[in-house]
Order: sequence, then C-alpha cells, then structure tokens
Amino acid sequence: MKTLIVIFLVLGSNLCLSQNTVGTISTSSNVAEGYTLFAPITSSETYLMDTCGRVINQWTSAYQAGNSCYLLENGNLLRAGKIANADITFGGVGGVIQLFDWDGSLLWEYTYSTPLVSQHHDVFPLPNGNILMLAVTTITADDAIARGRNPALITENKIFNEQVLELQPVGTNQANVIWEWNVKDHLIQDFDATKSNFGVVSEHPELLDFNFNIGNSGFANWLHINSVQYNATLDQIVLSSRLMSEVYIIDHSTTTAEAATNSGGTYGKGGDILYRWGNPQVYDKGDGSDQTLFNQHYPYWIEDGLTDAGKIMIFNNGNTRGFSSVDIISPPSSSPGVYSYDAENGYGPTEAEWSYTNSDPAYFNSTILSSAERLPNGNTLICDGNSGFFFEINSDDTVVWEYVNPDTSNGIASQGTVPTQNNVFRVKKLSPDYPAFIGRDLTPGDPIELNPDLSVCESLSLDEFTLNSLQIFPNPTKNILNVKYEDPIDSIEMYNSLGELVLTEYHSNTMQIGFLPSGLYILKVSSGGSIVSKKILKQ
Repeated sequence: MKTLIVIFLVLGSNLCLSQNTVGTISTSSNVAEGYTLFAPITSSETYLMDTCGRVINQWTSAYQAGNSCYLLENGNLLRAGKIANADITFGGVGGVIQLFDWDGSLLWEYTYSTPLVSQHHDVFPLPNGNILMLAVTTITADDAIARGRNPALITENKIFNEQVLELQPVGTNQANVIWEWNVKDHLIQDFDATKSNFGVVSEHPELLDFNFNIGNSGFANWLHINSVQYNATLDQIVLSSRLMSEVYIIDHSTTTAEAATNSGGTYGKGGDILYRWGNPQVYDKGDGSDQTLFNQHYPYWIEDGLTDAGKIMIFNNGNTRGFSSVDIISPPSSSPGVYSYDAENGYGPTEAEWSYTNSDPAYFNSTILSSAERLPNGNTLICDGNSGFFFEINSDDTVVWEYVNPDTSNGIASQGTVPTQNNVFRVKKLSPDYPAFIGRDLTPGDPIELNPDLSVCESLSLDEFTLNSLQIFPNPTKNILNVKYEDPIDSIEMYNSLGELVLTEYHSNTMQIGFLPSGLYILKVSSGGSIVSKKILKQ
C-alpha cells in the first residue's frame, strides 16, 4: 500500500504537528499540471505558484486585494485593489483597478471610489482588451422611494444600485466608459401602484423585485453582487447576487441606451434579465423549499474543450443550509443564449445536474468568498475561501492536491503553525501552455511560508492519494469514536489544542473519549505507514 498523508485544516487552534500545516499539504500524480494564481484578501501580494507551492512569480501592489485578479495572455496582471471608503463599507469593496506587467511594473491604475460610487469584488478582462468592472452607485432614499421602494426597507437613508461598466483603459490612470448596465433600470415592485414600475412580480421574471426582503432588512447593500463573468460566444454576462441567492444572465450586445430598456441587442430584451436561477421565490415562483443556491459565489461558463463545456459552475456557499457545494447547471434553452421559461414553475433546472460536497463540513464548508473551476484534465479546483484552503478533486471526487494559504493578516505564517485570517476570494489555475508563460523564466523560487518543508510534496508526487476510504464517526461525539479504514489500524492518537498527546489506542478501531474535556482535538490514525490527521469536536 502506498504512503498516504492527509491533514485536515484546523481553524482557531494552536496545534503544531509534524505534517505540513501551510503551503502544500498533499499532492499526487493525478493533480492537473499548471500554475495557481491567487491574491489573499488582506495582502498586497499576488502569487503565481507551482503545485509544490513554490513561487513562480509575485506582484506587489500598494493596496490589499479588492478582490479578484487575472493573469492575461500577454503576461500582464489585472488586479482589483481596496481603497478605504467611509461611505461604502460592505465586504468586497475595492475601488481601484491596476494593471502590472510580468516583472511587476505598474502600467495602469484606475480609481473608481468616491462617497457615492465604488468598484467592488470583481473585474473581467474582455477579449477586445477592455475590462468589465462591477460597481455600486448610491441612490438617495427619495430616489429609491420614487422607484417604488418600500420606505420601511430603507434603513440607511440610501440604496446601492449595482452596475456593470465596460472600461477602455487610457494612458496610465484614465478610462473611457464605453458600455454601461444598471440594475435600477430593471426593477419591478407591487408596493406602490402610483409608480411606473408597479406590476405583478410573477409575471415579470425579467425584472428584479425592488422590495423582495430576504436577508437585507433594509440595508443599502440589498443585492451584494459578488461576481461578473463573461461568455464571448454568447456575448452575455453572468452576475451573482449573494443576498438574493440568485444568478442573473444579461445581454452585453446592447448599446448603453438599449441596456437601460427592455428592447434591443442580439436577444431583443435590452438590459432585462435573460435568465435567473437559484431562488425562484424572489420572482414569486415558489417558496423557500424551492431554493437551490445559498449566498453563492463565482458562477461562470465552463470553457470550450473542457468537461461540461458551456455549462455553468457555481460555488454554492450553503449558508442556512449548513454545508457548501460546487454545483453545475445547464440552463434549458431553445437556441444558444435563448433560455426557456416555464410560466408555471419559472426557470429550470429544478436542481443541479452535478454537485460536489464533503460529508465532513470541517473539511469543506465556506460561508463567504470561494470559487471552483474545471481544469483541462477533468479535475476541479476548489477554493474554500473562508479558511484560505485550496484543494483539487478528480473526476471520481477524490482529493488529489491540498494547499493552505500562508499569507495572513498577521504576516506570513511559518510551517508548523495553523494560520487564521488567511482568506482568499478566488483561485485560478493556468495550464503550462497558457500564452502568458511563453518565453518566461518559470524557475520556481521558495514557497511563501516561512521555514518551508517540501518533503510532503516530494514524497507524494508519485503516490496515489485517496481520502474516501477513511471514515471517522460520529463527529462531533460525546463518548466513542469509531475509525473505519481499508487496512488494519496500527494506532490512534488524540492531541489537544495545545498539541499535547492525551490518549493513544493500539490495534483498535474505537476510542473511548468520554472522560476528556469538551473542545477541539486532532485525531491521528496510523495504518501501514499511512498517517491521517482529522479535527474532532468533543461535546
């Protein structure tokens, strides 16, 4: 049996183990080739690293992440940065977009941050060299009421309008806005019959109910759109509203004038919603039992040539549901980009056609941030953003690579410590043949973490890696732990949160822990040279 070493991420613990706690935790021969790009939320750094966590390139900004980043085909880095804004303060606010060359020189910087407007969360590089930017503008309370907003749902004397701008970079710090879409132009409400957008919500799924109240309680940030992605073939944009738990597809082929109306563009509907999914109760086509998305992030079209190409992958955070998943949907359509609508049940499908989750939420569960993307070899790269934990699964849902971000709000973590405040918005992996790498020096440097230990990567690089064969239950537990593994158990060790060994069992599949104090523990299971570590909650 080949050696297997797995360490499960432990949050809020000072435990130090001999296995790696940051950087590359495990890897295998089944991991997709390529280089991983990410920008930690509280850091001014952006990293490109290899599978072993060694830095291939690094860019330094004057700003923390704000939040997404992209490596362009010419080797330039497009990155959003965070500017302090006392008037627009919700999570994900950025305010500045920067463009660096491969060597880290700043080429262009565009600020979109005032007391009334701000870039936030995401940008997207278009094929024509322009940039889509996700932003908010401020609607006054009077303006919101004039658009049919219930005054009881205005608690901050303002409401944020979400917008998408297409920017054409000019010079070193300017941009031309060549296209614009605003959600304020596509609202319906059934509260105030004196307003022009009054109507029956269920009869207008192409519009957004300005008074649907789920989780916003009248806050200015009533939608919290956290992602903007683009499909060049369809010339469509997909947006993600965290607070509505819905994704929206809109037409990018319109003019700016058409985007403010319900006609024009390739699909003839102007800037109205072409398709929506995740929470049909928002447009009065169901109730909470029909909800399929829960505060999701990063819906995007899987690229041509990859498994499930053309379908939409979504990181479903699972808030209120209790667990996260990665979901894939294929929107029903009558022709490319023309989506089917059922007048009785709304937009399909009724559920995701593929989902990945993990039975142990301590391993994989992120209530904020996060992403997932399909890779060329059929694997899926997942970012559990809340804990800065990245892992890759193959087509059998087996974990083949794990990494923990060492760049934290308290500085760079050392190997052997368990990091906190190491959140990451999104992770992207680029194949070795990506055009940006042509002619570049890709010699790996040191890993990000201090006191790095690459022995795990080196020893596992040719070994099979499997996670599903180990079962530890129940967890949480009060008295007894059961361990089930494919081979005989040599020993089970339990460590407290200080890293102290508190209990050992040999050649047994059970452990009596009723006498131990309640709290967080680490269980180390040894079998035939394999070592598996897992977080246990003692009630």
